[in-house]
Amino acid sequence: MVVVTGAASGMGRAIAHLFADEGAKVAVTDRDAAGVDAVAGEIVEAGGLATGWTLDVADAGAIEQVVGEVALQLGPVDILVNDAGVSIPAAIAADDFEQAWATTLTINLTAQARMIRACLPHLTRNRAGRVVNIASTEGLGATPFLSAYTVSKHGVVGLTRSLACELGPLGVTVNCICPGPINTGMTAVIPDEAKERFAKRRVPLRRYGDPEEVAHMVLSLSLPAASYVNGAVLTVDGGLSVKFG
Repeated sequence: MVVVTGAASGMGRAIAHLFADEGAKVAVTDRDAAGVDAVAGEIVEAGGLATGWTLDVADAGAIEQVVGEVALQLGPVDILVNDAGVSIPAAIAADDFEQAWATTLTINLTAQARMIRACLPHLTRNRAGRVVNIASTEGLGATPFLSAYTVSKHGVVGLTRSLACELGPLGVTVNCICPGPINTGMTAVIPDEAKERFAKRRVPLRRYGDPEEVAHMVLSLSLPAASYVNGAVLTVDGGLSVKFG
């Protein structure tokens, strides 16, 4: 059974659909209640097994409650995909910086640790649990005016590596994916012309990626064939992170 956070849209939606296509039971979670219902409905209509839960991962109590309900209804958690995230631009000198900082780190980083803690008794039960954390290429570099987001994603990389060492002896693998420019709701505000210019200048594949391309990497890390992959930080960025200039 798979739990996916941030599953109402974008990469989370694609991940939930792909796991369901492969025959997994999927817990679709997101703070967007309508989106949760829509995605779970899409999966069921396509012949898959999915149930939706409204979950704001900034709420520690809600995490415990929802994970408990998920396990009762769908069974123990085998795979956790931490996808929920926000990006709130704020200059260090801005009046709203403190709020942007607190919100971003709570949702992007602290919530991932809380989700892992809540799912841990399930993940360790048969020494085959899988955790896949979604970070960003911002976790490998930096962009001005996004310091909260950048720090949170660097933190996800560090959390992944540390827990890979801590949970490996319990049979749980913890890996991380760093997507680059992907066509999601978070990037939908960027004009198409600007996306095209950026991709041609910075991405060797000269395009933005699709959510499904990230989803396939998440699935790959969750398969039995990846049982010896632990603590990996994998980019899905069309080559952006290795290109100079």
